[in-house]
Amino acid sequence: MKLIFDVQDRPKGGQLVIFALQQMLAILAATIAVPVIIGNGMSSAAAMFGAGVGTLVYIMFTRRKSPVFLGSSFAFIGSMSAAFAGGVSMELGMLGLIIGAFAAGLIYVLIAAIVKTVGVGWLNKLMPPVVIGPTVAIIGLSLAGNAVGDFQTGDVKTISSAGESVMAASPYAAMICGLVTLAVVMLCSTYGKKMMKLLPFVIGIIAGYGCASVMTVIGSAAGIDSLKIIDFSVFESYMFDGGVSLKTFVSVPDLVFLKAIKGTGELTASYLLMIIVAYVPVALVCFAEHVADHKNLSSVIERDLLTDPGLSSTLMGDGIGSIAGAFFGGCPNTTYGESVGCVAITKNASIVTIIAAAIGCILSSFITPFVAFIDSIPACVMGGVCIALYGFIAVSGLKMLKEVDLDDNRNLFTASVILIAGIGGLSVSFGSVTITEVAAALILGILTNVMLSKKAPSEK
Repeated sequence: MKLIFDVQDRPKGGQLVIFALQQMLAILAATIAVPVIIGNGMSSAAAMFGAGVGTLVYIMFTRRKSPVFLGSSFAFIGSMSAAFAGGVSMELGMLGLIIGAFAAGLIYVLIAAIVKTVGVGWLNKLMPPVVIGPTVAIIGLSLAGNAVGDFQTGDVKTISSAGESVMAASPYAAMICGLVTLAVVMLCSTYGKKMMKLLPFVIGIIAGYGCASVMTVIGSAAGIDSLKIIDFSVFESYMFDGGVSLKTFVSVPDLVFLKAIKGTGELTASYLLMIIVAYVPVALVCFAEHVADHKNLSSVIERDLLTDPGLSSTLMGDGIGSIAGAFFGGCPNTTYGESVGCVAITKNASIVTIIAAAIGCILSSFITPFVAFIDSIPACVMGGVCIALYGFIAVSGLKMLKEVDLDDNRNLFTASVILIAGIGGLSVSFGSVTITEVAAALILGILTNVMLSKKAPSEK
């Protein structure tokens, strides 16, 4: 595809700020969701800070050649929860997060050293387009359920007659907001002038948020719970103490290492072993997704990132970036499909934009109203955005198959196995370690491709 801004291009001042904001909006909803899921004193603002630092580390190791943002990895949620299991103190749990991310990052560094020694030729043979294309498609398709679920969900909760906490908004009201967001994104990207083409997600989120705000105000005024989409109480929880006194406009995030230091005295050999066992196998599984993500990004910018700057560099950047991200925010980082989709749809691959987004993420983590605003964006609005982002990832993978001869049964079976296993949600768990549907589909695809690689007697 023809990029409007290539990797080394530099957008001008005002444009750069808006482009960086768009990247931030694309990735932040998912990035701050991980600490919310884990709880135990983890901070969304700290996760933002860690994502920004991790991204800058990644860009340094990849020599400013790979335009993608790193955010909190969902693959490590089970491992992160294990750090707080068994009633350990919050401080020891925070230390466990750092130790675990360090162990996982070292796996990436070790693999990077091996790749540096033997090269990537073996990898290209093991993962040709017929394997990697459907796998990239699965990365997008595996997230389809999340996008559609969010698309139909508001954020306000109410108490049902049975005393349970349930969503207040009607799925249809939420869908209207999601559809407004999606429609604006598509129209701006397709028919907009140059700046509108470059900023479809910013404009779409603003339009969807505005629609949701109007519905929520009407619902609150008329007492119609089904129209209440946005939970504005998050502003109160972020910006007020006890609902009375206003906090400072700028506040320092609860950085993880500051709490982890207090847990060093509680560290035991058994706890250390448990953390390593929880994190290391997940890192090995994530290696497969790392390759697929970078193959996808390579197809977007039309240059092979596994060759230049090289898989060893991307692995080092991802591994060390994860360690740095967890040191500050607790969450191991990973390259985000939302970021790749944003680059692909806007055709803005400028590495300066990614750097500005990373710096913006770090600075914004200190600005309380901004963190509150990100947290207040309703699920249905982000669902509208993610339908476009995840769909674009899926289509990018399928486009890799256009040069593949699918009349050849070897290719047909390889692609079929990956697609069905991935879409069907095949995953395998061994204790706290889960081989995700993406990784499982890729492994099956590789095995199928190797098994069928020998020519049939009729072809000899």
